[in-house]
Amino acid sequence: MLKKYCVIIEEAVSDEFEVEAESEIDAVKKGIAAYKAGEFILEPGEIECRKIAAMEENENMDFSDAEWIKF
Repeated sequence: MLKKYCVIIEEAVSDEFEVEAESEIDAVKKGIAAYKAGEFILEPGEIECRKIAAMEENENMDFSDAEWIKF
């Protein structure tokens, strides 16, 4: 008999953006602000990692314990 499964796919995307700042901490703060303001957009950028996991459907699904497979 066939069972129902929930499949989740996760991608990590990256891109580079230039900011002028007084320090690394300042650069990170400016980068976060620009990202939240929609000034830095990942379209789609470089895919660094792609992974998939599947779990049998039930009420207590928790993908933190799932076995992730890179593909």
